[in-house]
Formats: sequence, C-alpha cells, structure tokens
Amino acid sequence: MPLSRRLLLSTAMASALSSPRLARAQGRRVLRFVPQSDLAILDPVWTPAYVTRNHGLMVFDTLYGMDGAYQIQPQMVEGHVVEPDGLTWTLTLREGLRWHDGEKVLARDCTASIRRWAARDGLGQSLMAATAELSAPDDRTLRFRLKKPFPLLTYALGKPGSPVCVMMPERLAQTDPGTQVKEMIGSGPFRFVAEERLAGARVVYARNPDYVPRPGTASFTAGPKEVFFERVEWHVLPDPSTAAAALRAGEVDWWEAPSFDLLPMLARDPAIHTAVPDPTGYIGTLRLNHLHAPFNNPALRRALLPALRQADFMQAVAGESPEGWRDGVGFFCPGTPMASTAGLDILTAPRDLERARREVAASGYRGEPAVVLAPSDFPNLKALADVTADLLRRVGITVDYQALDWGSTLGRLARTGPVSEGGWSAFGTFWAGLDQLDPAVHASLRANGLAGPRGWPTSEKLEALRASWMEQADQGERLRLAAEMQRQAFEDVPYIPLGQLLARTSWRGITTPLQGFALFWGIRPA
Repeated sequence: MPLSRRLLLSTAMASALSSPRLARAQGRRVLRFVPQSDLAILDPVWTPAYVTRNHGLMVFDTLYGMDGAYQIQPQMVEGHVVEPDGLTWTLTLREGLRWHDGEKVLARDCTASIRRWAARDGLGQSLMAATAELSAPDDRTLRFRLKKPFPLLTYALGKPGSPVCVMMPERLAQTDPGTQVKEMIGSGPFRFVAEERLAGARVVYARNPDYVPRPGTASFTAGPKEVFFERVEWHVLPDPSTAAAALRAGEVDWWEAPSFDLLPMLARDPAIHTAVPDPTGYIGTLRLNHLHAPFNNPALRRALLPALRQADFMQAVAGESPEGWRDGVGFFCPGTPMASTAGLDILTAPRDLERARREVAASGYRGEPAVVLAPSDFPNLKALADVTADLLRRVGITVDYQALDWGSTLGRLARTGPVSEGGWSAFGTFWAGLDQLDPAVHASLRANGLAGPRGWPTSEKLEALRASWMEQADQGERLRLAAEMQRQAFEDVPYIPLGQLLARTSWRGITTPLQGFALFWGIRPA
C-alpha cells in the first residue's frame, strides 16, 4: 500500500481510538504513552521482556539503582556496611517505606524478593552461590553472610538489566520462581490500576501519593523518583502508522519505539522531538535452542556463521540509514571496555554461502525442521525472523515459520520441549547494550543449561571463564578473559550477534524522557 494511503487510513484509525475524555478532558494530568508492544506478562522477575521490566520499575522499587554514569547508588536502602574480611554485608532499609496496600516494607519481604529474583537471573545465581546465609535480623536490616568475597553484590541488586531485582511483599515473593505473580503490589512511584487494564489495548497506572522519594538528584534508576502526572496510560498500537498518526495528532505524548521508515515524516513535524535514548543501543541476537534438534548440534550452529550477514538483519529493521545501525558486532557492546575483535573475523570476513552449505551438510544435519518464531505484532522482531528464515533456507535447513502475537511468543519461548511438543528452534530479539557490558550482566552469554537463558546453552569453558572474570580485580586481566570468552563463544555459539541498532524514541508536549529506556518519573508537561 502506498505510504500516503496507509497514513490516511492510520489517521482514521488513530482518531477512532481517541475520545474527548482521552485526548482533551484529562489535559496535562495524564501522560499517554505507546509502548514497544503489549504488556502480555506482568511479572518482571518471570520474564526478561523489556516491556515488562519498564512496567515493573513503575510499580516496584529496588534496593539500589544505577545513575547516569553507570554507578550503583542506594535506593530503598539508607546504605550498607561491609566487614573488613568482605564476607558480611549489612544493608539498612530507609524509614517510612510502605507497600501500595499500606503495609510496611520489611526486611523479610526483601530477602524473599532477592531469593525469587536470584533463581531467574544469572548474576543473581552467582550471588546466591557465593552466599552462605541471607537473613533479616530485624525489620529494617538485611544481612548477607558470604562464603567468599563478592564485590559485585550491590551491582547485582541494582543493575537495570532484565530481570531487575525488584522488591515485593513476602507473600508475593514466596511465589515459585517458575510461576507468574499476578497481583501487582509494590512500593514504587506508581500503582497498577488492574481494573482498567485491557489486554492488547491499554494499561493504566496512577501516581502513588504515599511514595517516599529518597533525597538527592534523580539520575537513571537512582535518586528521587518524582512523578508529575497523576496518571500514565499505555496505549498499545501495534501498527506503526497508527502510532505515528496518533503522535502527530497530539492524541498520545510519547512513542517508545518509532519504526525507522516513519522517522523522516516525524522529523518534519516541529512539535515532535526524536532522539536516541541510549547510546549503547540494542544488540540483535539470534537465540538457538540447544536442547533439541536441529540446533543441539554445535557444528550446525557454527555452520551458519560464514553465511550470516549482520547488515541484512539491521537493514531489515532500520533500512539503509548508516546512523541507524552498526555491524561488525561481537559478544560485548561496541564502544565499551570489554568489546574486542577476538574471533570476530568469522562474521566480518567476506560472506561465503557455499562454505556454509558444505558445513551444514558435513555437520550431520538430517533435515529436521527448525521452528522460527515471528512476533507478528512486533515489527522489529518480525523483521529479524524473516531474515533468519531466509538465511536458514539458503544454507539448506528446513524452516517451519510460525507467526504469533507477542504474548504467545513469550509463552512458546518458555517451553523446553521439542518442536513436536510445541517447542521452538530459533528466535531473533534485541537486548540493550547496557545488558552486554561485561560477563557479569551478560545474561545471553550464560551457558549453564536449564538454569540459564532461553535457548539453554551449556558450556563449562564459558562458565569457567565467566567465573574467573568475576573474581578478577585487575582490569587488564579482565580484558584478556573477556576476549577469550568471545573466542570460546564463537565455538559454542550460545547465540549469534546480529548487529547494533541505534533505536529512537519520539515525544511531544512533555519534557525530554531520555533516561536510557522508558522511565516515567522526572517527566513534566512542556
């Protein structure tokens, strides 16, 4: 369909979505936001999905936060004391913290929350493996007694990467980590308005009048989380043209992830501002299921590398614009200390489709179907799926392309069974560069089987290198170990890097929302 006709139809659709109550009567009391996708899952510990992480940080708070300089700062805690031997950490909660149901935040709520989060998070697993005892001696005190020093303790509790270590009441935190928490009771700056949630269309939050901001200056996920809107409404608009039309018409205030093909049109509107919220961008990753055929075969995983062209994936999402993406990306975020060229020639050398076909045949591949999941309502991820399916077919792999909505995709990704039982083989997604800074937070590079990330890779060598990195204090040795991890990753192929996307966000009528990702405190009417 021609773009002009598509926009005309989208404008009509966006107008139909609005109403006097939505667009006018609420005035500046309401911040209207278009998220990257529907909020299919509410529990920010159960899923690493960024849309759920962003929701979680509105409703729940964290013991520590990260400031704009990537430094960890106290958040729910007043501070902590570490004994000289490094084996005992005592954390003290701030006074006056309350859950949304009015109950006091207690230390035992927090210890239960930490345990549940740690069961789902790679760095959390490392923390608990180093912990001899986690206790709550009184209502405001948490105590870690460690088996060995763990200098990354506050980093683990305050990192903004998914899943975030959010605090919830003990009765919710005692939910099995493999089961979703459905009741959204936190202590964060917003209350979740459950009765107004409309799956696939709307999510509503109300300002928490009882929230106690900590003193200081707000910076990223640290500092006072001051809210200047009484209400935040997420309006799910899967069609990019509909979202663009709604933003241009002033029916929404902020579009989290505008599609690259519509950026030139948005740029022509003087009322709309567009910028890159996070210079580390998003790293494309092709997750392969290591549990079942065909990609439980490491030789087959490696056979894809000579034919894979990162530019194909990035152009499918961002077009030809050179400022929208980068290729030549390895297993650590470009431009950050741990990034290197170690082993990277397998992706940067001239592409060789015939070599890939030969290696597929030599791997012992027997024609098993590879199920490629394609989220039909998530355009960027669908683009990755389309290129993946084409690549697999070209190298001689049988493809079963399955288009699903985002919520169904997340449900499928959690399944560990074979494709004959509703499992999956390959899935393309994006992770923030912030989540690939180093081996400590790089969940996609975990290779500890069923305890690890979806795809469930297993590599004793990768895990040994990670453990060495986390125990090492010398930066030069850390750089060496990170380079060695990258070389090993090109052997084991826990996933395949697809390039770096420099995504934009667009807004109008509000002060700049640029805080790394979609955070809803500190934003005022312009």
